[in-house]
Amino acid sequence: MASAPYLYPITVGPADIDFMGHANNATYLTWVQEAVIDHWRSIAPPDAVAQHLWVALSHEIEYLRPAFLGDHLVAAVVLEKVQGARAFYDTIIRRGDEIVVRARSCWCCVDAKTHRAVRLARDIVDLFFPKAEAVA
Repeated sequence: MASAPYLYPITVGPADIDFMGHANNATYLTWVQEAVIDHWRSIAPPDAVAQHLWVALSHEIEYLRPAFLGDHLVAAVVLEKVQGARAFYDTIIRRGDEIVVRARSCWCCVDAKTHRAVRLARDIVDLFFPKAEAVA
């Protein structure tokens, strides 16, 4: 069961543009990372955010359309699953109805002090996968 999509707004700025006049490929990776971390910070309790950091292990990005200066994009972040200390995300960046980028990424949760991989407590993980309420 995946999480509900978390929407992260993006506006393409001058620093995002490369020599070809559109957003640089590396910028998309930055946006994916910012969106995933914002998702974590928006749901996890402040003490969990302070005690845990996320390190990217892998990214697979499919560039479908260019983004241009001033474009307003939205990254839809979905946490697919948490397995041990790893979290698997699917992020789709759109401009309106157009998909600009698809990215799949794997992240490792680490202790903020020791920088060693650590599993999240089940109650923290459950916050990201709310159960559907029973219909009366």
